[in-house]
Amino acid sequence: MKILLLGSGGREHALAWKMAQSTHCEQLFIAPGNAGTAQYGQNLDFAVSDFEKIKTFCVENAISLVVPGSEEALVKGIYDYFQQDAALRHIPVMGPSALGAQLEGSKAFAKQFMLRHDIPTAAYREFSEENYEEGVAYLRTHSLPIVLKADGLAAGKGVLILNDHEEAVAEFSQMIKDAKFGDASKKVVVEQFLTGIELSVFVLTDGHSYQILPTAKDYKRIGEGDTGLNTGGMGAVSPVPFADKAFMDMVEERVIRPTVAGLEKEQIAYNGFIFFGLIKVDGEPFVIEYNCRMGDPETEVVMPRLQNDLLELFKAVEEGKLSSQQIFEDARVATTVMLVAKGYPEAYEKGKVISNIPAPTQDQLVFQAGTRAAGGEILTNGGRVLTITSLAADLGIALTHSRQTAEIIDFEGKYYRRDIGYEFV
Repeated sequence: MKILLLGSGGREHALAWKMAQSTHCEQLFIAPGNAGTAQYGQNLDFAVSDFEKIKTFCVENAISLVVPGSEEALVKGIYDYFQQDAALRHIPVMGPSALGAQLEGSKAFAKQFMLRHDIPTAAYREFSEENYEEGVAYLRTHSLPIVLKADGLAAGKGVLILNDHEEAVAEFSQMIKDAKFGDASKKVVVEQFLTGIELSVFVLTDGHSYQILPTAKDYKRIGEGDTGLNTGGMGAVSPVPFADKAFMDMVEERVIRPTVAGLEKEQIAYNGFIFFGLIKVDGEPFVIEYNCRMGDPETEVVMPRLQNDLLELFKAVEEGKLSSQQIFEDARVATTVMLVAKGYPEAYEKGKVISNIPAPTQDQLVFQAGTRAAGGEILTNGGRVLTITSLAADLGIALTHSRQTAEIIDFEGKYYRRDIGYEFV
């Protein structure tokens, strides 16, 4: 198989690493990729949303599978673009249609879908310019804390949790009236705050059946003890210690099964990953959000623990035979620690030289995210620079190994959280 992987982050490095191991992988191309993905395939200089260039490349290079890593291409309709073009229709895209991707692309769409299929989630209301004043009145009497969510994609920054009514009204106004998150906040979802512990559950689906992948828990806040600003993710652990069989049976029965059945019932084309962002409240699962792709940095712990050939699974999705597969997980624990640039998640500098990146071993992998190669050196090229994934029999040992390597790798302004997995150790 000749594969085109779309994206440039740590998730894409992990997917490239995993797919390159497959006997089915003849050639791997990554657009645009990073300095790490270049170890496993050929990086290409075009964007994930440049569908015309993607088409030309796929046709000229006889590509047999397209794997979008991030949500951007999926929400913009790459699946539909391929389906509607006679020259591309034979090439499977491992992801949902644009309508299916609205599970991530629109918080309101996702909430309405969950209500239609009786999937447990927090109570909510949605507001826009048309019912703005009604929204202000609703916020002034809402119980605290108040959760505001930009309806559209806001690079992980469109969720606010506020403990003051007037502050909530002010933020609500900035989101709708002043386009704080651009078009993403033209509509705002106001949600009930749920108290519990969060986790991520991933499935691969062919639109009819599904397979559950290893669970993970990521850490969004920049500061230790889960303090400070939200980020794209500062680290992750897999498996999730509290996601035992009884809990996962509930997740499957109440969340996964009705979601896949709902997509099929509504004839929404969906081949690929579904990411369930869950919260465990009084022992029961509630859906916080859906994503239409794998998470980052969760992919960096899920893929090393997944013992299956990933391209075999993708082939089963394409053929509608996923139900015949069985998922095999590494018994070891995986932990990943993200090294970020100084100033992240706000303004940060790029172009810092990175040194002392160790070679991969059976027990540790360094996945690059915001990096680029120049003049024989690897330079920082993003806020989240790289992740250090360690595997061990024990969570504490794996975390220690990741932290030890985090000390060794060096670049100016390096920062990382030393407490990933802190509540389980």
